[in-house]
Amino acid sequence: MVKVTAMDVYKLLPQTNCEKCGEASCMAFATKLSEKEVDLSLCTELSDEKFKKLDDLLAPAVKEIIIGKNDKSCIIGGDEVLYRYEESYYNQTIIAIDVPDDLDQSDFDDRVKKIENIGFERTGEVLTLDAIALRNKSQNPEKFAKCAKKLKSSKYPVFLLTFDTLAMEAALKEIGDERPLIYAACEDNIYEMGNLAIKYQCPITVSSPNDLEKMKDMVFTLKSLGVEDIVMDPGTLAGEAIGDTLDNFVMSRRLAIEEKDENFRYPILGIPTLVRLNNEDDEIKKSIMEATLASTLINKYADIIILKGTEIWELIPILTLRQSVYTDPRRPQSVDPGIYEFGEVDKHSPVILTTNFSLTFYTVEGDLKSGNATCYLLVLDTVGRAVDVAIAGGQFDGKAVADLIKDTGIENNINTRKMVIPGLAAPLSGEIEDETGWNVMVGPRDSSAAAEFIAEKF
Repeated sequence: MVKVTAMDVYKLLPQTNCEKCGEASCMAFATKLSEKEVDLSLCTELSDEKFKKLDDLLAPAVKEIIIGKNDKSCIIGGDEVLYRYEESYYNQTIIAIDVPDDLDQSDFDDRVKKIENIGFERTGEVLTLDAIALRNKSQNPEKFAKCAKKLKSSKYPVFLLTFDTLAMEAALKEIGDERPLIYAACEDNIYEMGNLAIKYQCPITVSSPNDLEKMKDMVFTLKSLGVEDIVMDPGTLAGEAIGDTLDNFVMSRRLAIEEKDENFRYPILGIPTLVRLNNEDDEIKKSIMEATLASTLINKYADIIILKGTEIWELIPILTLRQSVYTDPRRPQSVDPGIYEFGEVDKHSPVILTTNFSLTFYTVEGDLKSGNATCYLLVLDTVGRAVDVAIAGGQFDGKAVADLIKDTGIENNINTRKMVIPGLAAPLSGEIEDETGWNVMVGPRDSSAAAEFIAEKF
């Protein structure tokens, strides 16, 4: 899909340079619009016709859809490209956990609480789950509605999983004002489910396992009814049929981005937990299969995945992969350069050097904290590159370290002039000494040994 340029946008703007949008000129505003850094509504000089044209021009290849409301909402879709190196993916895959409605009250509450409490920190970001998928396993509309009502107090948005229109309507009467995701419309219930989506103004999923032509027809039907927010479920087939699943996911996204097929320009949903059904393997093996399939679908355009497993060992690789996929490949993750203190530092505390690549920094930080080290950590701006990459790229050298010492004023904090550099930077030790006048010690290659190294040498 051809990327919209700033000039494409500028041609439709008033070109008055009125500055009411907060930018110095219409061209500056157009540039930020093309990069998704500002909202079109900031331009108050646009006619309704021009606003509509610009809104359509700037609309992403995959429609953005909001599930939930206010602080319990999440956005899916919005992708413009097939490949991450072309442009960043914007709205990360939503991970929901399946909660059946046939659990007794205490088990139900415990499962919801566990889902809400799952989270861990990686490179300065707390990774959590995003939604609760309430499944009508009981096939009882009243029970389904009762559980939906309980989830109004949950901190996450809700997916309502049932093909039974009576159960769906009963649940929507309780929680429809929370904008849950309706799952799902199929060939047999599409008109009833579509009317519920319109009545309660909720997004709705179209389910058409392994049949993209039928899914296209169903999307068209829903649009004809007046439904705007649609999610596509091309089917999650496990085992030997996994190839068909991936083909359908990829083809759906290609039709949206390359072919601009209006009936495919919607987010995609996958259900990795289906690998557990009719599967006689033990629970650990099923969890591994589910996590593997989830990771595969995240890599192949899934905007939503529904899981069953809640064990942290299963979720860590999925959440970590998602974090990596949804960072901007053009802008390495980094932290602010400067001085960081660990423990009760004084004039005699050692100085450790590292780079501002976030994964490097947070790994070093964690190792120093866990080892109860007392030191200054001097962080060099390497434009978010790791030690070896920064050395190869010229961001990490003697002059850069000397400039860092001067800019931070670290010499005012200490009496000594000793610095520990990363083991990977050993070839630069002489150069750093010459440029800085400091005594340079080569530290361990792995920061897990940093605290022990400090204790032994200082």
